Amino acid sequence: MGRRTYEGFAPVWPTRSADPYSDHINTMPKYVVSTTLTSPEWANTQVIDGDVAAEITRLKEAPGEDIVQYGFGPVSQLMLEHDLLDELRLWVHPLILGAGGPSDLLFGAVPATGFRLADATTLSDGLVILSYETDQRLG
Repeated sequence: MGRRTYEGFAPVWPTRSADPYSDHINTMPKYVVSTTLTSPEWANTQVIDGDVAAEITRLKEAPGEDIVQYGFGPVSQLMLEHDLLDELRLWVHPLILGAGGPSDLLFGAVPATGFRLADATTLSDGLVILSYETDQRLG
């Protein structure tokens, strides 16, 4: 995750426990891409501040479970640029908030990449989770 996502997650998740999902999030290895965060306090968190693409490639090649990246911003854009993103999950909430500009667009300046819908789940509150697998680099 990037530093901004980390700063949103780190104060909240450690206060949750006693359910399998929270315990899993709190005990799993976490990696934060940042040049300003030096001493993360959330358990099992390491900072990536050097060659981010090389480190993500190393993590992907290592044995273990899939890598989950929360948030969508510069880290996701870097992963798209280096063909490191295998699956994209979009959580579509049934509401519109505030205002935005071109810099707030979901993808910004990233390579054109094709995706194939792998799964769609609609929750009882109308939230839709769309899972896409990368299909091909376009153009």
